[in-house]
Amino acid sequence: MNARQPFLDLGATWVPVRDGNATGRAIFDSHYSRARYADGRSQARYVGPGERIVLLTPCARALLIWRKFISKDRQDGINCAVFRNEGAGRSSDLLREAMAIAWERWPAQRLYTYVNPRKVRSANPGYCFKCAGWRLCGITKTRRLLVLECVP
Repeated sequence: MNARQPFLDLGATWVPVRDGNATGRAIFDSHYSRARYADGRSQARYVGPGERIVLLTPCARALLIWRKFISKDRQDGINCAVFRNEGAGRSSDLLREAMAIAWERWPAQRLYTYVNPRKVRSANPGYCFKCAGWRLCGITKTRRLLVLECVP
């Protein structure tokens, strides 16, 4: 059974859904950052603690998750925890629309994300974020992830 159910497209770029949405989970399961339990069990929710916005495109080909939480590496702001585009349009355009949604909920907050350069195929990791106005602001100490940010 295909868990991806397209939504009625009323001109919206993103549709907010609940954490645990089956369509969102199907896209999330194919993201490189997806962690799995060793014993194979699955959680009903997949976003994690803190405030969150889970967004899907109406065609069910892209997922973006914003999270506000206390990060272990002391990053301040709203985290783009997952962004996966499987053909819903230009990634930088989708990001810009999602950024507007985040800033509507959390006005004037810094947005940040982590990119694992060893897990993406691009020669320029985070390229779609950079095209949407983000900039490289650091590298994490332990896993050597790129930290990108966008400030309003």
